[in-house]
Amino acid sequence: MITDSHGRTINYLRLAVTDKCNLRCTYCMPAVGLNWLPKAELMTTEEMLRISRLLITMGVEKIRITGGEPFVRKDLMPFLGELSKMLGHGLKEITLTTNGLLTEPYIPELKKLGIRSVNLSLDTLDRQRFIDITRRDALPQVLNTLEKLLLAGIAVKINTVVMEDCNTQDILPLVALTKSMPVSVRFIEEMPFNGGTHDISLSWNFSRIIEHIREQYPDLAKMQDPIHATALNYHIEGHQGDIGVIAAYTRSFCGSCNRLRITAKGGLRTCLYGQGVLNLKDLIRAGASDQVIEKQLLSAVLNKPLDGWEAEKNKTNNIIKQPSMATIGG
Repeated sequence: MITDSHGRTINYLRLAVTDKCNLRCTYCMPAVGLNWLPKAELMTTEEMLRISRLLITMGVEKIRITGGEPFVRKDLMPFLGELSKMLGHGLKEITLTTNGLLTEPYIPELKKLGIRSVNLSLDTLDRQRFIDITRRDALPQVLNTLEKLLLAGIAVKINTVVMEDCNTQDILPLVALTKSMPVSVRFIEEMPFNGGTHDISLSWNFSRIIEHIREQYPDLAKMQDPIHATALNYHIEGHQGDIGVIAAYTRSFCGSCNRLRITAKGGLRTCLYGQGVLNLKDLIRAGASDQVIEKQLLSAVLNKPLDGWEAEKNKTNNIIKQPSMATIGG
């Protein structure tokens, strides 16, 4: 097992396969997009598999594939096919986070590969607001992906970033989805990783989101949160699905963090609010053995900060804004 200095077992990896995205969400990046990484700077399939295999031998049990948008990467499915061979050999679960635009044709294959859960980014059910937020007219595609995932028996968590003066009117319509659909709708505090597009407002923090839902659904009941959960989980009597609220900026869940992040260019982050501590791609390309990489991984994890506040305080550049969430692995 990988254990940090706070006694936490680290068994969950978020692996970014690309920094590219086919949306331009206002809370993530400027309208013109980003300066995408050249292909040579991205990890290859073989490098990602080697890192995954090594971390699994060290105790990682769950891998979430993120981006950017994972399905923008053309060799994603072959990579997932090889990664899925590690299921049952230390690896217990592979999950994906996607915006749903390119996902639908691959759902049958995802099912065959043993992927049982997908996080779907969806910030509104209103077509015009979707265009305003993502700068793309693609809501029907996302809703079609949602329907097909559920028909395939793949569990879906809907991720919604709550933004003042933007989509707070969508909170209750999204909650209403849980009545007829077995989905988990998770409302996320806006974070500062927006490419510097605007200053965030925390007037809609996790407690206000919960209060707003409870005004319409007074029987909103707190559920038992799983260990290491990032969300505060709730259920409404008679609803098939449930609701989660993630204090992503308030960072009230950080103390039980069991996660590592690896960016598309191989950078290891032990905390979302920290900075890169090690580049695994560079180690591999320099000819490092698995033993050398393992030793450096263990050293990096041992210095994992207690929470996001400590990580932010320890950043040498003392800058909280990042170019984009796409650059740090979703």
